Amino acid sequence: MERCAWVTSDPDYIAYHDREWGVPVFDDRLLFEFLVLEGAQAGLSWLTILKKRAAFRRAFAGFDPEKVAAFDDARIAALLSDPGIVRNRLKIESAVQNARAFLKVKEEFGSFAAYIWRFVDGAPRQNAWRRQEDVPAQTPESQAMSRDLYRRGFRFVGPTICYAFMQAVGMVNDHIVTCFRHKEVAEMAARLTRFT
Repeated sequence: MERCAWVTSDPDYIAYHDREWGVPVFDDRLLFEFLVLEGAQAGLSWLTILKKRAAFRRAFAGFDPEKVAAFDDARIAALLSDPGIVRNRLKIESAVQNARAFLKVKEEFGSFAAYIWRFVDGAPRQNAWRRQEDVPAQTPESQAMSRDLYRRGFRFVGPTICYAFMQAVGMVNDHIVTCFRHKEVAEMAARLTRFT
């Protein structure tokens, strides 16, 4: 069974690739989780984040944006001493700031999903990359998303982070065409009604 070239033999990586990566996500809590995790990953490997995912969920109140938005200085200080997560002050503070910005977007658009899926016109983009080297690190859509998120007060949302987020939550299907998941993810997308 062929997989994308970035997948190692690590069971966590294989499970993530085979079950989650590229699957369209419309649940706001899960979208917030990926937003925080992609920001935490900056400068690190995704496998590092996967290994810490359960600790992140515990530390960030199950990625409930309302709870995270209420984190105060004492809670942030406690997170900085939590060995289970990435203990970077800027990343932790950005997660709290992003939760607050997330709630404002949700209030304006009805859901974060309604807002974020606009960047691909409400439907997953189906790419057909033949080699891993062909997959871009960012696109005009991720650049537009990054600009708009920054304008709305989000942090750690550069265009490369935004594109990784788009890949993770299925806004784009970037499984290479020889990967067994390319067809499966494309079929999932075909069954979806355009999200508006």
